[in-house]
Amino acid sequence: MSNDAPIEDEADRGGALTTGIGDPSQSPDAAQPPLGEQSAAELDVDREPSGGSDQTAADEAVAQQIPSAGGREQPGRARDERGRASDARAATLAQRLDASETSFIRQLEELVAQAHADRAVASADRARAEQDRRDAEVDRATAARELARLARALAQVEGELRTAHLDDLTGAYHREVGRLALTHEIDRACRSDGRFVLAFVDVDGLKVVNDRDGHAAGDRVLETVVREIRTRLRSYDLIIRYGGDEFVCGLGGTDLAETERRFDAIAVAVEASAGVGISVGLSALGNGATLDQLTERADAALLKVKAKRRTSP
Repeated sequence: MSNDAPIEDEADRGGALTTGIGDPSQSPDAAQPPLGEQSAAELDVDREPSGGSDQTAADEAVAQQIPSAGGREQPGRARDERGRASDARAATLAQRLDASETSFIRQLEELVAQAHADRAVASADRARAEQDRRDAEVDRATAARELARLARALAQVEGELRTAHLDDLTGAYHREVGRLALTHEIDRACRSDGRFVLAFVDVDGLKVVNDRDGHAAGDRVLETVVREIRTRLRSYDLIIRYGGDEFVCGLGGTDLAETERRFDAIAVAVEASAGVGISVGLSALGNGATLDQLTERADAALLKVKAKRRTSP
């Protein structure tokens, strides 16, 4: 069986199919482009049956909707101008910011440098202050040592002055210094209540002790007499060694009766401890009386006591 006949039939059928596809009236859906891809010309062709005036109006509307090249360039140029202006302002602002930043950095550097300088000065000041404190401590220590030395020297001088004015054996005042002290006390008494008593004391039988027991024994008697007087008088009452065996005492703020009682007790104590007696003459301060006047009256009273003792059985 031959294959040529079927091929021819298929060819004939293909030609018929081709003829059908090529005829738009026969197949309206065949070979049409998509709706969105149809050109304006095709749309215009489809609208041709409506008349030529309508086509012209449509073309003008489309032309108005599509801007010309010159119209599109003008907004672009305006935008370019605005862009260049913005770039210029940005450049100016950047320059200003750079200048401001440079000034700020310079000021900051100056502040940092000033801070370093201030810290250096403060450190130097602290170092000087620390050195001043150390120097002050050294000065205080030196001053304390010097004050201690001066205090010791003053105490020594005062001690020497006291001993220079005092009798080496008995510790009573020397005569001249004692007279100055008595004058001072008399002036004080005249300014206050006017009461002051001067006592003139004589040690009885001292020559006998010296001749019998020696001068050392006589010195011990004198020491005992002054010790007993000081024990029974007040701490501020004056005791002056007036002669070899004579003493003068000054008692302020008291009277003859009180002074006599005190020296009666002293006489008893001296006789008990030293084995000798004492004679005492008293004189009270009167109006306008001087030290010499008081001393003369007390000496006269002492002589009367001694005379009375010699004549008594």
